[in-house]
Amino acid sequence: MALVPGWQSRGTREMGDILGVMCHHTAGSAVGNMPTMHTLINGRRDLSGPLAHLGLGRDGTFYVIAAGRCNHAGTGIWKGLVNGNTNFIGIEAENTGGDNDFPWPEVQLRAYIAGVAALLRHVGRPAEMCVGHKEFRLPKGTKKDPSLDMMGFRQAVADVMNGSTKVLSPIPARENGETGRDTLRRGMKGQLVRLVQSKLRLEEDGVFGARTEAVVRQFQRDHALVPDGIVGPKTWIEFDKEIHSI
Repeated sequence: MALVPGWQSRGTREMGDILGVMCHHTAGSAVGNMPTMHTLINGRRDLSGPLAHLGLGRDGTFYVIAAGRCNHAGTGIWKGLVNGNTNFIGIEAENTGGDNDFPWPEVQLRAYIAGVAALLRHVGRPAEMCVGHKEFRLPKGTKKDPSLDMMGFRQAVADVMNGSTKVLSPIPARENGETGRDTLRRGMKGQLVRLVQSKLRLEEDGVFGARTEAVVRQFQRDHALVPDGIVGPKTWIEFDKEIHSI
């Protein structure tokens, strides 16, 4: 975690009761760890800053930007709450929201899940009080952030909060020293994807799509792993155990 100078006094005014966390992506540059920091602090031509309480870099670092109310939510509703800027902590994760920034870096996604879980636990709210900007904002379809499956994300947050899974150390995106196999995630193709699909008894088309990701998540939940839908060293090991026990 990094404290951005001036964070204690930054904000449009005092916050109200903290009742949830709102997740965003920045839609900024595809280059750099937290290139939108200046905008998050100072705002845009059409919207004054600060625009988030926390920024989340691609390397998984949380930046504490503001303690006061931020202009991050706009008009919307979630679980009967309409005062998004007043009642929700806003997190802006650095991501373009496009194909050039998908899948998300694993270290960033894991930090996102762990950070939201910690915030909700601290304020005594359940995982369902984590909402994506695209889910809150009205009229529906106005916003597309974050580019994550929010139902799966909330389940991962809930799993961390209730202790059914641990927040594991980050796994390098393309290295797997424990098993000698690449880490696989949504959007990837090839023979290793077919192997995963075979282990999960799925159609072996070699494309790591939404169905494969969903079944991987369930497999991870069943084996007390972080249900991020990414096949890294820990998941490969559990796959191999399953095969060897047959």
